[in-house]
Amino acid sequence: MTSLIRAEFRRLFSLTTWRWGPLAAVLCGGGLVALATLLGPENFDPPMPAIDTHDGTLLALGLVGFTAIVPALFGATALTSEYRHRTISVTFLHEPRRARVLSAKLFVYAVAGAGYGLILATAAGLALYGGAAVRGLTVGAEPTVVLRILASLMVTMMVYTVLGVGVGAVLRNQTATLIVLGGYLYMVEHALAIIPGFQVIYPFLPGGATASLTDFTLLSQAAVELGITATPLLPPALGALVLAGYGVAAAVLAVLLPLRRDVT
Repeated sequence: MTSLIRAEFRRLFSLTTWRWGPLAAVLCGGGLVALATLLGPENFDPPMPAIDTHDGTLLALGLVGFTAIVPALFGATALTSEYRHRTISVTFLHEPRRARVLSAKLFVYAVAGAGYGLILATAAGLALYGGAAVRGLTVGAEPTVVLRILASLMVTMMVYTVLGVGVGAVLRNQTATLIVLGGYLYMVEHALAIIPGFQVIYPFLPGGATASLTDFTLLSQAAVELGITATPLLPPALGALVLAGYGVAAAVLAVLLPLRRDVT
């Protein structure tokens, strides 16, 4: 098993997509939070609480949750590229026990997702305090709250990486996987958050669970601006369980589905 994990790490980081992973994490975490902090949420349209308030700090950090689509696409690309280039056949010939191969892959993808999340959370934290210092402001939330949200973001990125792997295991076609993931995470979930009649399910979707972990309120504010009653988010602990459930389901699919399916 150890040799499979080592081989999978070598294969994963040979992909061009993952070579750009650290830079993407810095831009998604540090760049977005720095932009929000320096511009000031109070200058948004509609105006939001400033960085020197508790809600303003949560808002700036919560924006990073929108970028969870990036590690999801990374995870999907990592798996579907093997089907696209037929290298998965060689791997299964080398180790016929597919469950071992797929478990090794899943472990490596989860570790890579956690590494991506760690870089993103670190960049976001530095950008938050650095941007506030530049503006001569004090971060409104307590350091323990900031650390909790940053840790939540790190775990969220790991879970979304595994989600991408799970969707890739189901669809296998790289183009279809990227379209489905991108369309759902970027458009469908956000639309469900503000469409009357569908709002009730949003808190139980991956995006809603992520928002509950970071106390993110931007979509709720958008609903208010449109004259729509916003659906309350789940408590953070329950949101964490929901998101973990999606991660476990994706992991099970990633391991079990390819066991008996033809890889050609």
